Amino acid sequence: MTTVRLLYASTGQLAGYEVSGHAGAGTQGNDLVCAALSLLATACANSLETVAGQEPQVTQRDGYLRVTLEQRQLNPDALAVLKTFRQGAQDLEQAHPEHVRLLTQAP
Repeated sequence: MTTVRLLYASTGQLAGYEVSGHAGAGTQGNDLVCAALSLLATACANSLETVAGQEPQVTQRDGYLRVTLEQRQLNPDALAVLKTFRQGAQDLEQAHPEHVRLLTQAP
């Protein structure tokens, strides 16, 4: 199962996300749920730079991705990208609850 955790700034604003684990919805290289979540997470990380003009802090290794912005980087475009990630993750969890778990708890 893949766990997706939304991350928040001290102000309570959405400030990033963390994706860990493997979905297990198919064999390695043929897991469409994993592919969808990977594409969503990567596209949104890239969009924080190309669309929002902000450079996120990124930590990546096998089965793990963490993308965060500092409070000062949370401009309207960055927030729109992060909300798009949240919506996509919610959609994937709803469609595949046995493979995606979304944790949305704000501080």
